[in-house]
Amino acid sequence: MSVRILFVCLGNICRSPAAEGVFRRLAPEMMCDSAGTAGWHVGNPPYAPMQQAARKRGVDLSALRARQFSVADFDAFDLIIAMDDSNRADIEAERPDGNSTPVVLFTDFAPHSGMDHVPDPYYTRDFGGCLDLIQTAAEGLKGAV
Repeated sequence: MSVRILFVCLGNICRSPAAEGVFRRLAPEMMCDSAGTAGWHVGNPPYAPMQQAARKRGVDLSALRARQFSVADFDAFDLIIAMDDSNRADIEAERPDGNSTPVVLFTDFAPHSGMDHVPDPYYTRDFGGCLDLIQTAAEGLKGAV
């Protein structure tokens, strides 16, 4: 049985859809999705500069649409991966009593990166650096599942 993985960031327009796209390319046999803890961008495609940066690396994000994380995701997925501590805290605040679905940081799968979170390129404008870290973490995740 394949592990069902959910990638989560704040708005689901940069980091988590990029993680979904990169991981789908690395492990097409795995089931994954992405979501945001906030609902500002629900239904929107990933942020254009992130799509452009990903496309340069052979990752097409154009079909993805933002959605908001929901309590049902705890049952729908076997592993929930947050991009930073704030995302993880927001996810944990929604955890139903008795649920044990692991919620971990994506950088846990890139221990040699020296990073404790995936910086948000919507603010930093470093889409390439973000994708470098996502690629490293995605490779680590693939080796772990």
